[in-house]
Amino acid sequence: MRTFEARGPAVGTPLIGSVAAPEHHVMTFNIRRSMLHLLPGNKDSWAVRAPLVTRLLSDEQPTLLGVQEALPSQLDAVRAGLGASYAGIGKGRNPDGNGEQCPLFYDQRRLTLLSWEQLALSNTPMVPGSTSWGNRIPRIAVSAVFSDLTTGQEFGVINTHLDHLSRRSRLYSADTLRHLVRDSQLPGIVMGDFNIDAPSGPYDILTGSGVLKDTWTSAHRQLTEQWGTFPHYRKPQRGTKRIDWILASSGFTVLRAGINVTRYGGAWPSDHAPVQAVLMLGAGSSA
Repeated sequence: MRTFEARGPAVGTPLIGSVAAPEHHVMTFNIRRSMLHLLPGNKDSWAVRAPLVTRLLSDEQPTLLGVQEALPSQLDAVRAGLGASYAGIGKGRNPDGNGEQCPLFYDQRRLTLLSWEQLALSNTPMVPGSTSWGNRIPRIAVSAVFSDLTTGQEFGVINTHLDHLSRRSRLYSADTLRHLVRDSQLPGIVMGDFNIDAPSGPYDILTGSGVLKDTWTSAHRQLTEQWGTFPHYRKPQRGTKRIDWILASSGFTVLRAGINVTRYGGAWPSDHAPVQAVLMLGAGSSA
């Protein structure tokens, strides 16, 4: 039976933290791209937020981390928080491989990377920077296959960031992601910033066919209240839009899930709240 704990982590205490095999701690985190020409001390300033992102990741130590809205200059703060045992994959969304990224980071002590590719969410997915469905800027998905070093089991992971304006683009992108998971015939995880609430059209496409389930609603234990995941530097609000998701195929048992609203001295690491889940391949306990 699923239980609910209406609490959040105290500052300096991880919501989940490092987990032991065969469990995997998965996190999706839109770190908010660095903006130029902000006044010193602005809550949106990367100079203010970078050490907070580093601190949060140092505390949480996810096995897998999907980051969105990352510019190359911001990745040092992510790597500093994760530590030397982590590796990352992904590149910019522009035709030349530069620009905003959706990188995937993974703990090499737990996982071996077998393959990966970056796809444009368009009719021509292998053409970098391509757009087709009404989105004015390129949208991408980083797709990877990992092997668990403890169990030898293989599974797929996709990290993405759907368009913020075009409903058509979000719908077509969701259908593309669903097919990627289904066609791989491996257990799969899809995570990212979907720029639309759950439930919604894209959410229904991804979860309604039985290919994927929402880890928040299917978790044995919810570690936090259902905070909105886009607080935009304001006080956390219960029941507001949940636009950042971790979805998993039926091959995974979802043990715990949470929406992390940790702030440091009242300051947010990002305008998004990270979403986190503990997953295990196969049947698991209700712990």
